[in-house]
Amino acid sequence: MALAAAADLRCRSGSAQSPFQPALPAATAALRETGKLTIVAIGSSTTAGSGASAEDKSYPAVLLEELRRRLPNAEVRVVNKGVGGQSAYDMLLRMDTDVIEEKPSIVIWQTVVNEAISHIGEDKLAKILRKGIQKVQAAGIDMVMMDLQWLPRAGRYPQYDAYRALLKKTADEHGAAVFPRYGMMRDWSRSKRFTPEELVGMDGMHMVDAGYRCLAIRIADGIIGALTGNKPDMAEGVKSTN
Repeated sequence: MALAAAADLRCRSGSAQSPFQPALPAATAALRETGKLTIVAIGSSTTAGSGASAEDKSYPAVLLEELRRRLPNAEVRVVNKGVGGQSAYDMLLRMDTDVIEEKPSIVIWQTVVNEAISHIGEDKLAKILRKGIQKVQAAGIDMVMMDLQWLPRAGRYPQYDAYRALLKKTADEHGAAVFPRYGMMRDWSRSKRFTPEELVGMDGMHMVDAGYRCLAIRIADGIIGALTGNKPDMAEGVKSTN
């Protein structure tokens, strides 16, 4: 128990440098009025859980576990709609059937890594992202865009930072929250609290169990803060083991 608590506490390393403090009015209203919170996670390999040792180690699965623990009186669902290898356009095509039809109050859209690697063109990508964000928001759903991941060898992809900037710019233009995954992972790496193998797998691309767990914990921190106003207790795990 103590080891697990310490492992979770290190997930908050660098939280001041890469804060996630979204405004989630639709989710706040849904929780207050119905006692329910439904989240759809749509994305490619990170959402699908590529690199995780088991299905329940993916970030949506851990996020569900964390939110149910922290909101014991609420009915919480996290629906995983991740498909490895998909592009933002592929996801846009299934935004109605796979996302909006689930009637969530929050959508977490993880995308753009594949576009940055293939360099499809920034103008084309911006149009796709705008359409996806507008479609979700028009349905009265809070949108959270997930920043690209930090990679040990991101220099292999010359357009990586430009595509990251495009995602944030597009999200900001439409009032969508951005989960700062890149900054968080970079801070975790620099903190020396993780071995390189705990953050990114042997392929140098996909996350693994410890990284996915920390991703979920930091997303949960932001969601709980928005819904309840409560900040995470940095020592909650340690206290519970005494």
